[in-house]
Amino acid sequence: MARPGFVLDVDERTPPVLVASGDTFRLERLPLGARVIYPADSLPAVPVAEAIAAALDNPVGSEPLSARLRPGMRLTITFGDNTTPVPAMTAPDLRAKIIEAVLSRAAAAGVDDVALIAAIGLNRRQSVAELRQLVGERVLRSFLADGLLTNHDAEDTEALAEIGTVGELSVALNQRVVDSDLVVHVRLVNSRGGNGAAGVLTGLGAASTLAGLGAADAAPGLTAQAAELVAAKIPVFSVEAVLDADVFPEPLSFLAKREWEWSVKDQARWFALRRGTAAVTSAKLRRRILGRLAAPWHPIGIQGGDPAAVGAASSAAALAQQQVSVPGQADVAIIGVPSLSPYSVDSPINPVVAAWSGLAATLGSHTGTPVVRDGGAVILFHPLGSDFSPLYHPSYVDFFAEVLSVTTDPAQISADFEKKFATDPWYIHLYRTSHAFHGLHPVHRWYEIARATQGLSDVVWVGADRANAERLGFRAASTLADALEIVSSTVGRTPQISYLHTPPRLAVDVQ
Repeated sequence: MARPGFVLDVDERTPPVLVASGDTFRLERLPLGARVIYPADSLPAVPVAEAIAAALDNPVGSEPLSARLRPGMRLTITFGDNTTPVPAMTAPDLRAKIIEAVLSRAAAAGVDDVALIAAIGLNRRQSVAELRQLVGERVLRSFLADGLLTNHDAEDTEALAEIGTVGELSVALNQRVVDSDLVVHVRLVNSRGGNGAAGVLTGLGAASTLAGLGAADAAPGLTAQAAELVAAKIPVFSVEAVLDADVFPEPLSFLAKREWEWSVKDQARWFALRRGTAAVTSAKLRRRILGRLAAPWHPIGIQGGDPAAVGAASSAAALAQQQVSVPGQADVAIIGVPSLSPYSVDSPINPVVAAWSGLAATLGSHTGTPVVRDGGAVILFHPLGSDFSPLYHPSYVDFFAEVLSVTTDPAQISADFEKKFATDPWYIHLYRTSHAFHGLHPVHRWYEIARATQGLSDVVWVGADRANAERLGFRAASTLADALEIVSSTVGRTPQISYLHTPPRLAVDVQ
């Protein structure tokens, strides 16, 4: 049986703990009495071939997939992009295995009209190499040349169709999806959100629809209501595979261990890693080396069938893998931010994405109550370097330079800047024809950062570029001791500290 998550109270015998900071790691000694929240070990993996067959042939809330296939029908297979998982899965990708199993059943049923669509939403278009990684060589060769393997285009007004409204929001989806007799939606899951029909909505929705869902003043529950509309209007067979916690490849697997359990071999690997990263003075080269490492992810469960039932099962399985019970909120949360972000695959992690990763994704991963109390502080480790990808993040460059230099207030950004980023012809052109994230992408990430930091008294970045931290509306410190001194004016000199020992990902369950 896998070990559950664990909360360690730091005492005199506790060794320094591992903290991620960009593309490096460091050992940091925490104050006495601090809590270290360790994620759970990986749950047992399921046998892949058998689990895929069971998901397709014995689904939840649906007839078997084969019973829903017939000659002459229009079948569309949609699949999540490379924002999940990070780092990438060791080949072959699990999505490719699921898609091949779906295609074999479609062929047996005599289905000829089949298309595949990468459900990128407002994320960047997947390159041919990335599509190959996601669907496999055989599927790529069979569908790409004929234009039957494509990226979703949220700005292609001629290939989008409205399916209804939720309040004043028009819900429009990819035309091929709307016109299909059946949509098989394939996703890998490593969080509790966005599963089921919500994945179809956010991955295949129109830009105007996604703009409304991600707005600063979006009504609570709006995405859930729109997802219900999708489930009611579109015949969807969901297939979702929930992943374990094997985020590090074998040479670096010790990074997921508890420090006092490091073997002599693990310690040798740590010294080699530290020397190696120190010797590679180029941050770009370090990213290239680390970015090529794939992780041995395994599925802990694969479900198929009705989107609502599948989404609920996936969320429950992800929570079972990630939940860690914590005895009360802290005054200060400490978070290390690695260069492992869904939005920085094959690119540097810019300051906005780093802030989103640490604050919205990590601090925001809880069962309803954040790990840090209202009025508390958060200390994060990351250099916040001024390194933006001109290919992937052109709108982020302008958002950081032109918007955050004026205001960090979500309401003002919404009123004064959002429309420009949503409708700028150049951003739209780069999103549609190159590999740039949509112009709205940094705006929506900033709204999520603002929600995660609402109520905090201080956010301090250790080892960060001071000017960049200030541009984000935060503060910078040289060391953890300096950061604790900075926040002492609001949380006192003997605060309760909780360190989130990630990655792997965890979901805090405050008792």
